[in-house]
Parts: sequence; structure tokens; C-alpha cells
Amino acid sequence: QVHVAESGGGVVQAGGSLRLVCVASGPTSTSSAMGWFRQAPGKERDFVAAIRRVSGVTIYADSVKGRFTISRDNAKKTLYLQMNNLEPADTAVYYCADSWRGGTYDSAQQYASWGQGTQVTVSS
Repeated sequence: QVHVAESGGGVVQAGGSLRLVCVASGPTSTSSAMGWFRQAPGKERDFVAAIRRVSGVTIYADSVKGRFTISRDNAKKTLYLQMNNLEPADTAVYYCADSWRGGTYDSAQQYASWGQGTQVTVSS
């Protein structure tokens, strides 16, 4: 089973930037996409961004378009999320998702491998 682990979260002021990193270990994932999700206290886990592993095609939630950039380094089995111009509404635990089963990219149920999450807090 593929294991993923996130890092890079922290506390930042509004307008600041953070870069999240997700490193995969274990068997090399054969799924064609990876993604980032986030979950704020008392809310559901929401889609943030996804990327096709081979083509690099990216998909973003409307709320982060133009501010966040997802990328990957297949040789290093690493996924990134560059977050710029952060807003207090971006405060959440951010999760890396792998082992995509197909179907829609923005459904958490379509991913089988999850990390423990990394906290991002944006102060106003």
C-alpha cells in the first residue's frame, strides 16, 4: 500500500505564502492522479487541487485558482502545493491524497491513500 506524508504547514499572516510537501513511500503508486484536500474544524474535507501524474494536467477548486499551484516530481515521488496570497479562510488541515480510483478528481472517496495532514493557520 502506498503511504504518503505531508509537511510544510505552519502559521502565516494573511497575504503570506507556504509550500506544502507530500512524500510517498512504499510501492510506487500506479494511479494516474494525486491531489490535495483540506478540512476546517467542523466542516467536511474539501477538494483543493489535483494533478495528473504523467501529463501534469492540473485541476483546482475555484476558491484557490490563481493563488495555489500544485506540482509533482515523479522521480522523487513528491507532490507539492505552493500557496500564495493566503487568506484566513484557507485555515485548515491539509491532506495529501494518492491512489486515485478514477472518476471525479474532487471527491475524497475516489482516493485510497491519505496522509496524517499538516495544519495551516492564516491569521488576519
